[in-house]
Amino acid sequence: MTRIVTTGLTRRTVLKGTAAAGAMALAAPAIVRSSLASSGELNFLGWAGYDSFQAVFDTFESATGIKVNFTGLGSQDEFLAQAQTGGATNGDFDISEPTADRLSNWIDNDFIQPWDMTKIGADNVDPSFLTAMKDGKLMASPTIWGTEALTFNKEAAPMEYGTASLADLFDDKYAGQLTLRAHSGLAATGLYLDSIGQLPHPFREGYSDEAKMVAIWDKVLEFAVSKRPNIAQFWSNENEAQGAFRTNGCVIGFNWDTSAAALAKEGMPIGYLAPKEGAIAWAQNFVLMKGAKNVEQANAWVSWINSPEGGALWATAYGSNPVAKGAVEKLSPEAKAFFEAAYPGDALSKLWWWPEQPAWFVAKRTEYATKFASA
Repeated sequence: MTRIVTTGLTRRTVLKGTAAAGAMALAAPAIVRSSLASSGELNFLGWAGYDSFQAVFDTFESATGIKVNFTGLGSQDEFLAQAQTGGATNGDFDISEPTADRLSNWIDNDFIQPWDMTKIGADNVDPSFLTAMKDGKLMASPTIWGTEALTFNKEAAPMEYGTASLADLFDDKYAGQLTLRAHSGLAATGLYLDSIGQLPHPFREGYSDEAKMVAIWDKVLEFAVSKRPNIAQFWSNENEAQGAFRTNGCVIGFNWDTSAAALAKEGMPIGYLAPKEGAIAWAQNFVLMKGAKNVEQANAWVSWINSPEGGALWATAYGSNPVAKGAVEKLSPEAKAFFEAAYPGDALSKLWWWPEQPAWFVAKRTEYATKFASA
C-alpha cells in the first residue's frame, strides 16, 4: 500500500542550526570520496526554465565523474506523457522529479522502482519528508520544497504579512495586471472562498470525493470567471511566470517562490509573501525509472543531493528550500533573507500542502482550468 502524506514543518525545524548540522557538513567530503566515487552518465527528465542547473551538474561531475544529461519539460503532465510513451521503461531516462501530490500517478502506473535507502543517504534527510512509502520501501526521495503564494511589485502593489490576502489577487484595482496559473489560480480562489464561508463543503474534501469536488469547483469557477477580465496572462511554466512580470506588465500574481526569487535576483522590485490564508506548499522528489540503465549513477546523484552541500546547491538553483539536514546553513545570505521575508510570523504553521491528486481529480481539475482560461 502506498503512503504519501504531507510534511509537518515548523519555523524551528527549518531554521534551527545545530551541532549535528555542523558535523554533517564536515562529514560530506568523506561521503563524496567513498560512496560517490564513480563515473558514467545519468539521464535526467526534469523541470525546464532553470539555467542555474548546469552549474550544479558541473559541480557534481567534478566530484564524481558522472555527467548529467538533462532534458527539461514545463509541466508534470508533460513528465507523465513522456513516461507513458516509454520514457519510464525503455531506458531513455533514469530519474525524474515530480511533486509529492502527483506521485500516485507514477506508482499506480508502475513507472518507477523503489530506492535503496542505504545507497542514497536517506538518513541525511529530514524524516518529515520521507513519506512516499509502499510495502516498506521508499518510492520517491525528497529533494526540495517550496510554495505558491503572492508575488507582487513592491512599488505598484505593496503588501505586508497579516493583511496580505488571496483576496488581493481579485482586487479590481489590479485589473489587467494579474497573472495566474489556471488550475492553481482556481485552488487559490477555493481557499479564499473557503476562508469566508462561501463554499458548500470544506475545500480540501473535494480532493477525495468527486461529488463534493464538483459542488465546490462549480462555485469556485463561477467566482473566478467573474474576475477573468483582471487577468493579463495565464502562466503554465517557469518562463511564462517570469515573463508576466518582466515584459507583460503584471504587478501581482499567484506564483511559485522560484519565479519571484529569480526576478528579485535580476534586481526587479518583486516581493513574495504568504497570504494570511496560507501559502500552498509543494515538495519535489526524485523517482527512479522502471527501466533505468544507470542505477549506480542515480544513487550517487541522490546521495550527493542529500548531503548539506548538494542539497543547498540544488535548492539555490531553484530558488527554493532544501530537505537535507544541515543544508539550510549552507544557503547564501540572500536565500535566507528571501525565506525570512516570505514566511514571517506564523506563516510556516499555516502552509497548505497540496493533497494527493488521483487521476480522476486531475481530469476534472483540467476541465475546470480549461473553462476558466477560455472564459
